[in-house]
Amino acid sequence: MVFDHVSFSFDEHEVLRDVSFSVPRGSMCMLLGASGTGKSVILKLILGLLTPDSGTISVNGERIDQLPERELRRLRGDIGMLFQESALFDSLTVAGNVGYRLREEMGMPQADEEVRVAEVLGFVGLGPFADRMPSELSGGQRRRVALARAMAAKPGLLLLDDPTTGLDPITAASVDDEVVKLRDLEQVTAILVTHQIRDAFYVATHTARLEDGEVQIGLAAGTRADHASFMVLHEGRICFEGTGAELRAAKDPYLHEFLFMTLPPW
Repeated sequence: MVFDHVSFSFDEHEVLRDVSFSVPRGSMCMLLGASGTGKSVILKLILGLLTPDSGTISVNGERIDQLPERELRRLRGDIGMLFQESALFDSLTVAGNVGYRLREEMGMPQADEEVRVAEVLGFVGLGPFADRMPSELSGGQRRRVALARAMAAKPGLLLLDDPTTGLDPITAASVDDEVVKLRDLEQVTAILVTHQIRDAFYVATHTARLEDGEVQIGLAAGTRADHASFMVLHEGRICFEGTGAELRAAKDPYLHEFLFMTLPPW
């Protein structure tokens, strides 16, 4: 996935200015920044929901900014999206939400859909909740259902838009664990958008592995965060791109303040 000198504005308000970055296949990028800096706009541009004013955007080697709607729908079939606030269908059960894309967009046979839904709900630890309605779930459970829905079609690219926003720290950590599992066990390419640096560093410094059929999540050996990809968006530009170690050592006044306000010790 590649952004090459992309700019975008809403009327007279410039949101992105000459933004360039790439996310290699199979990697995860942490896109950080304060609220309202354009992080969600970047995800909408990747999905083709918005068109850049200038520059090019490529997904799976295709110029998404030039594709007609029919081709965009095809390309979106390989992209999973977790929206802010989960955006579940209130009138559908958990299973109905997770299987919606499989059924309505892919035309998957019902038996195959049920198998895949059970598989992804088991992956996020919500197998027994398949028949419940979203209103019967906690905030963290709804977010995990949204993750299951995003990965149900086995996308190659996963976009996560502030997956822990509005959640208490303990619940947020459980959602972060699911993101770690997606990266390490499903091996998807992912962009994690957040204004919570603690979440980004948690995902970067933890790993998931299977032991005797059980998923174990713990601190990674060595300094995994020092090799993870971090970007910080500020005033419409990428003001930082590098490793976790480089981010922590940055002398830029804005980055220093941003880190000081969101990373322990306070």
